[in-house]
Order: sequence, then structure tokens, then C-alpha cells
Amino acid sequence: MFFRLLMESFRRQRRRKMLAGLAILLGTTAVTAMLALATTIGDRIHKELAVYGANIVVYPKTDLLDVKIGGVDVKPATGGSYLKESDLAKLKTIFWANNITGISPELTFPAQLTAIPNHGPVPTRFTGYWFQHDFGTLKTGAGALHPWWKLQGDWPIPQHPEKGPSEENEVVIGSKLANQLGLSIGDRFHSNLTSVTSLRVTGIVTTGDEKDSEVLLALADAQRIRFGVSPHSTDASPNARDNSDAISRVEVSARTKPEDAFARVNPDSLSPQQREIWYCRPYANSIAYQIREAIPGAEASQVRRVEQSEGNVLSRISGLMWLVSAAALLAAGFAVSAAMATAVLERRGEIGLMRSLGASKGAIALLFYAETGLLAIFAGALGYLIGSGLAAWLGARIFSGDGGSAAAVLNPVLLPVVVALALVVAIAGSTPSIRSALRMDPSAILREDG
Repeated sequence: MFFRLLMESFRRQRRRKMLAGLAILLGTTAVTAMLALATTIGDRIHKELAVYGANIVVYPKTDLLDVKIGGVDVKPATGGSYLKESDLAKLKTIFWANNITGISPELTFPAQLTAIPNHGPVPTRFTGYWFQHDFGTLKTGAGALHPWWKLQGDWPIPQHPEKGPSEENEVVIGSKLANQLGLSIGDRFHSNLTSVTSLRVTGIVTTGDEKDSEVLLALADAQRIRFGVSPHSTDASPNARDNSDAISRVEVSARTKPEDAFARVNPDSLSPQQREIWYCRPYANSIAYQIREAIPGAEASQVRRVEQSEGNVLSRISGLMWLVSAAALLAAGFAVSAAMATAVLERRGEIGLMRSLGASKGAIALLFYAETGLLAIFAGALGYLIGSGLAAWLGARIFSGDGGSAAAVLNPVLLPVVVALALVVAIAGSTPSIRSALRMDPSAILREDG
């Protein structure tokens, strides 16, 4: 009898049920879209703000000279001491290794360019970088960490270790220096460094900073030119081999949690329990702390302008998404409440008859809650599917470079969450009407209907 009454209710009040279901559907669609975007918003914001560059810089502890990234004073650059390129593999062993999305080591040293028509020796700097380097599962390097760089031509290919110093080296020259010297792609020139005799331009790069006046080349070539030995060479003095994989500093891009007051605490001043909590949160400070632990003689600091911009944008967008979700659920709850109140008024006679025939208040409440629950489950599941598609569509248009496929946001974990929210909204919206129905006097209702 219970299920028959339940089915008859849906059959006779299709319009009311449809309005209530539509309200739940719209609410859960909005909530699903917001939750689906929220689960990936951190990675997407990180990609969007990658144009600011790395958010952590690593350098030797003994450095003395100031260095800037995008005009931001960070920390000292190399003043005669170096890190080791081979130690970078230890970054894969830190707790937040999977949060590292890009690495760009570099080696910078002064040089003079020679054998250029109508020009005498020209002082400049050589900087060695990784270009399209395989670092575990990452394809990383200078281009990946500096997406705003504009390259004409190709990045240089490292010279084979077995080639002699007489072989030419491929380089990319900064646009300002190229204009000053009248150099084009394919041109050759020389330097005052005895370990290299010929340099060939494979590309011209525009960076918008001091790199526009420098010569960029592969890191392995820079190490060989600077120290006169290849990183793979065995025919060299012990001192030369010690410096054969030297790097000046490393820029690191990592997915991080927005900085708060706890992130700025000195971890060495915390209790063991609090320190473990701090250590296991993906703050830029905690990742930098783990990098210092992993790489001997290294200091690591966050680039605050990048980190704070990412945190501010993420917190504001997250707050807006939660506000939209709460508003959608509240509106759905009011709509369900209004639809249920109308349904109760239309079914006053039915309620009075059931009460007079001996039906308990609990049985009548269960009937109404069962109707609302079935409606919420169906509308919530449908809202989950539509909301996932909406999240994919929004992601493809809001975030650049986003594939926007439904598979990217169709998170099965969200389904029970969305259905549970739909049930809560439906039950909360219908409870006032059901309670008022149970307070009705069945004899008075029947006399009015009679």
C-alpha cells in the first residue's frame, strides 16, 4: 500500500514534482560545476600564473651578490660558489616531489664576443640552461619556466661530449644584443674563451629583461666552456671535474598552498607534532625547506610576488565559488519548500482521511519524505552529470590551454556528495510543510471537505 500511494503521488502531482525536481536539478548542477572546478582550480591557477615564472629559487648558501627575477629582489646569486647539477636528482626524493612542475638550472659567467664585423670585443654574459630536458616524468627547462620568452629559430642542441673544443657550439642570442651587433640566425662569431672557438646562432630570444643582452646556450656546453671540461670527461684534473657539473642557481616551479600565518612560522620553533603538520602542507616555505634538506650547501626561498599572487587569486576565486554554491542550494531549498507547501494544501483531504483511518503521523511523514527523497536522488544524479559537463565547458573557456573534456572533471567521488546535498536540501525544504501537515486536525479537514 505504501509504494502504491507513493507512485500515485508522482502520477497525480506531476507538475508539482517537476517544479521541485527542477529546483533541485538547477541547484545541484551549479554545485557540481563549482565543486568540479574547485578540485582542479589549484593546478589551473598555477598554470595560468606560470607566466610570472618560478615561485622558488635555489642558490648556494655562500652567495654574496643580489639577483632579481622579473624585477623582484630574491636572494644572492653565485659569487664564486656553485651547486651541483647531479644533486638535482635529489628533488625527486622530497615529500612534495610530485608538486614540482618545472626545474630550470643555470650557469652564468662573463665573456667577450669577438670576430664580429665592425665591432671590437663586446662584453656580455653567457648563461647555460636546460632546453627540453627530461627530468623524470617532466619535460622541463628554461622555455617551460619562462613561457613569456619569444624565440625566433630553435633552442641550441648540446655539443656531443666526445667532440673536441674546435667544434662550433650552438647558441641563442638575446634580441637586444643581436640588434646591437647585427647578428641573425645562422651567423657565426667567436669569444675570448679558449675552450671554444666558434659559436653559431640558432635563434634569437626576446625575454624583456637582462637576458636580451646575453648569450644563451645548453648547460652542458656552458659547463665545458666555463671550466674547460665536459661533465662526462675523465681526462681532466680533479679540481676541473669537481666543477664540471656546477650550476649557479635553480628556479623551481611548484604547486603550493596559499600562504597563511602558519606557513610563515619558523618550523624549528614548533613542537614535533606541529612541525610535522607544517612539513606535510604544500606551502612554498615547506617545499623550500625540504629542498634545503635534500641538496647539500643549498639555500631556497620563495619568490613572494609570484606566491602571493597565486594565493590571492586562488582564495578569491574559491570564495566566489563557495558563495555561488551556497546561493544555489539556498534557492533550491526555498523552491522545494514552496512546492511542498502547495502540495500539502492540495492533499489536505488525503492527509485527513489517512489520519482518520488510523495512519500514524510517522507513516504520513515517511510517505512525504520518501517522495522528496526519490525526487532528490534522481534530480541530484542528473544535476551531477549536467554540472560535470558545465564544469568542462567553463574550464575550457576560462583557463587557457585547457582541453575541457568531460573526463577531466567527471569525478566519481562527487556523485555521492552531490546526491547527499540534494537530499539535505530537499528534506530541509520540505520539513516545515510536512510538520504543518501533521499538526492538522483530521476531523476539521474532513468537515471542510464535506
